[in-house]
Amino acid sequence: MVEIDKGLFCDLAKFYGEAFHLPPLAAKIYSYLVFDFERNGVSFDEFVEIFAASKSSISSNLNLLLNLNIITDFTKIDERKRFFVMNEKYMKIRFEEIIEKMELELLILNKLKTFRNTSDETALQKFDIYSNLFNKNITNIKDTLDQL
Repeated sequence: MVEIDKGLFCDLAKFYGEAFHLPPLAAKIYSYLVFDFERNGVSFDEFVEIFAASKSSISSNLNLLLNLNIITDFTKIDERKRFFVMNEKYMKIRFEEIIEKMELELLILNKLKTFRNTSDETALQKFDIYSNLFNKNITNIKDTLDQL
């Protein structure tokens, strides 16, 4: 079993539940995996024991996390069990999705500016500030992802 800090575990479960829109058990499973620093993996049976939940609940929540690419699974050569770990590529996937949404919003905003066709300096200045904010954040996130 993985050693955890219960207070930090609760904070993580609440945060991931809200940030990733996860049901409580899925957020707890993911939070538990955060403490698997050695990436040894946690088996299905361990999750059933740790969370005292039904096999079907554990199974459906693991499948949800797998489908969202938040976790991955593997089998060890000498065992038939599946082990689950955090997807180390998930943060990159998550931030790439954020970039896509910001780029799409910026594109729509530009179309709106063209449609409005105003000469109001205040409105144009606000648009430029908003647009610069998007561009700086997109560039910053892309540069950071390149470093990963």
